[in-house]
Amino acid sequence: MSRAAKGAVPVGELLVEAVRAGRTGEAVGLLDGMTDAERRGCLPALKELRKELRTAPWNSPSRKAYPALHAAGAACHTGAAGAAVWLGAADMRWSQASPAVLLHVLGDRERDWLGNLAQRLADRPETAQVPYELMAGLVRLSGCAVPTTETYVIGWVEQTRSLWQRGDTVVQRLRQDPYTPRLVPALFELPDIGNRLDWLFGDGPDGFVAALAHLTGEGLLDRATMLDACVARLLRGSAAADCRVFLRLLTALAPGRDEERERVADWLALASHPVSTVASHAQSVLAALALSDGLASRDLAEMSAVVLFRTEKKLVRAQLVLLGKALRRDPSSAGELLPTVAQAFGHDDTDVQERALKLVERYADGLDPRARDEVAEAVPQLSAGLRARGGAALGVDAAGLAPLPHLELLPPAPEPTRLAAAPDSAVELAEEVGALLASSDGRDMPAFERALDGLVRHAYRNRAELVEALAPVTARLWWTDPGRHDHSADAYFRNAPHGLEVVLATLLDRVRTDTLHWAHQHGPVPDPCVHSALSAVLDARLWEAAHRVRTDPPPFLLATPTWSSGFLEPDELVERLDAYRRLGARPGAADFTQALLRVRREDQTALGSAAARAAALGTTEGERLARWLTGTGPAIPRTGRRTSGVRILIEHGEIEGLPEHLPPAFRRLGSPLGVFEARRYCPHYWDRFGREHWLAVLPGRPELVAARLLREISTASVEEVRDVVTALPLLAEAAGEAGEAVHLCVAYGLGARHQQDRLSAVDALLVLAARGQLDAEALGNDLGQLVRRGALKPLRLADSVHIAATTGAYATVWSILRAALPVVLAGLAPDGAAPPARGLGELLAVAAECAERTGARDDLAHLAQAAERRGSSRLVTQARRLRAALEQGVAA
Repeated sequence: MSRAAKGAVPVGELLVEAVRAGRTGEAVGLLDGMTDAERRGCLPALKELRKELRTAPWNSPSRKAYPALHAAGAACHTGAAGAAVWLGAADMRWSQASPAVLLHVLGDRERDWLGNLAQRLADRPETAQVPYELMAGLVRLSGCAVPTTETYVIGWVEQTRSLWQRGDTVVQRLRQDPYTPRLVPALFELPDIGNRLDWLFGDGPDGFVAALAHLTGEGLLDRATMLDACVARLLRGSAAADCRVFLRLLTALAPGRDEERERVADWLALASHPVSTVASHAQSVLAALALSDGLASRDLAEMSAVVLFRTEKKLVRAQLVLLGKALRRDPSSAGELLPTVAQAFGHDDTDVQERALKLVERYADGLDPRARDEVAEAVPQLSAGLRARGGAALGVDAAGLAPLPHLELLPPAPEPTRLAAAPDSAVELAEEVGALLASSDGRDMPAFERALDGLVRHAYRNRAELVEALAPVTARLWWTDPGRHDHSADAYFRNAPHGLEVVLATLLDRVRTDTLHWAHQHGPVPDPCVHSALSAVLDARLWEAAHRVRTDPPPFLLATPTWSSGFLEPDELVERLDAYRRLGARPGAADFTQALLRVRREDQTALGSAAARAAALGTTEGERLARWLTGTGPAIPRTGRRTSGVRILIEHGEIEGLPEHLPPAFRRLGSPLGVFEARRYCPHYWDRFGREHWLAVLPGRPELVAARLLREISTASVEEVRDVVTALPLLAEAAGEAGEAVHLCVAYGLGARHQQDRLSAVDALLVLAARGQLDAEALGNDLGQLVRRGALKPLRLADSVHIAATTGAYATVWSILRAALPVVLAGLAPDGAAPPARGLGELLAVAAECAERTGARDDLAHLAQAAERRGSSRLVTQARRLRAALEQGVAA
């Protein structure tokens, strides 16, 4: 089209045509000659084009219009607020016009307007991805004050890193930037800036931190302001990366002694910082001030009260060394310092206690009566072996200071609870289903069984009402979207039922009947992994329930347990079968078989009565139930131990006495379990749904589940895998006898790499003790053997048993360690040539504390050999402490 022809067309139409075609240069040329009124007149058409492009596919040719649309829309907004919203819009974030083009089309505006736009863009969140070059260009054009918002400052930092073309350094770039003095202080206000600085610049001589320190030395940045900002940021934040970066900057600034003395209050506050490196730095600064008479005794005492309370032994020991030096320099300060030193009497580490006691012994003569009484009050916190020394140093009767004899504290033993009936209201049931879906894994077995039974009941009564109630709670599930083509719901549910989802999809008609029929008939895909014998039962029940809901809805489920333990009362099962008979309902094979396996068999009188009532029903299932109730039930299989590398594992023989006519999914339950048939990787290794339900497949038989989980749980310590011990507390709470498989699972959990997993094992240990199911000698032997084999690290085990002991279970922990330690100590080289395993000293320390608190007296095999080794290592000192405690038998 010629220029003459173009002149006959309104300029607004020409602009929209150029934008639609993606001709940015042409659009810019048209904008240059337009008035504000003409630009405002173009906005409606540009907005309509934007709305049209929003629905276009990502790979559509029309998307090339976005850069031109981005520039034209910004230029046609005559208000700064509207222009800022347009420039930062999410739908144009990935196809923006270049900053140079935007500055060109906006550059003819008034300076105040440009400054207003710059501030509005800088105020947008960083996720808006406003280009820094655009904001900085607007600041230059307007001459406004540079913004110090998070978006602007982060953009400035990233721009500083990206300017490599001149081959200059970070120092030179910052020195040449006129806004550096204004923007650097804003850095200290940004959250999580440390990670970004570390990632962009690293910790080299040309890094950002080194550049800031250099410019401070030159005087470009105010030194007092930088020091105060560093200290303030450390006081305010606890993110590891932030602390690392700003502590590095503070160290690079190298404050002088006078500058450190001016900030004593700040150092005292930083001594209690949650990040150890920050506290350590503050401690070193205060120590230097204390030794140069720059810190008053009162301040040193305040600092010590904070540091001696910390868990880091290195900091505590360093503080005691500092206190010793301060007392040597000025013995008259004992009245102020020794009461603080006495706070270390309650430290977990007896080495720390002894260091503190030595200071008290050395300077106790200089104490006034008030300070002496204050120190004496802390003497009962000393270990039994040190308490007599503390009393002698202070001239008090240590025997009178001893606390009451130890009283073992264990958590209350868990008791099974009766399951509530399924909700009568479909809306209430939908809420419970929504809660289970939100939990992602359905770990609450009783709630899961209750919800499953509720879905079956309401589908039988009023399916339409149930479907209406379920619609909101299932809306987030991907298969509820009929427009999804990238997944197949039928393939999804053919491979696995995915908990309650298969029943929900059936109710909402999102899965075909032939898919449900195939899954119901063929069951789970055959899988030789050790978990499948248990997982197949739950899967078969869910597929059967879904298929029956679609084809022949049952009135309710037979297998819903009576108790949270998974047991089903025999008379209740008879009543359910009687209701089925009256309603003419057909029991499902998987449902009925699971019900048989869940029958509680402890009460023989109840079993006989229920058997007679079942036989009188005159149905096939009633006769099968009667025979089952009068039989002996599943027998406990023969078990044996096998080793696999460093592991100790359990295998068992065939389980006899299972019900007759088992459905296919149940037949592997009775198969022998061999150690080497277990695969390391299986579907259940990644998808851990169902473990909490396996204990209810054969309730009262936790050993059968533990044996199948044992290899997996062992990876928590052997291979340092996370979150594989979540079933441990449930194994400990399960009804039935906890045998060697459960105890081995707990042993592996106590040596887990991750502390959260160790806490789960400690919970299981305490529950077993509370239930009277803990075989302390067996567990101790297992722990000793696993440590000897290298499957457990002593340091992790020491942490676990220490946590268990500090809950009040000192006698329980001692009963375990008295069996474990002889096995571990037997492996020590008699001549001390081979170094002991790391953490063995800590394990002995826990044992010594337990022996002291409980007044245990014993002759522990191989302990004397460890105590008589040369040197003063932690192993030797704690072995001697334990030996002394066992010989004295004094309860703390």
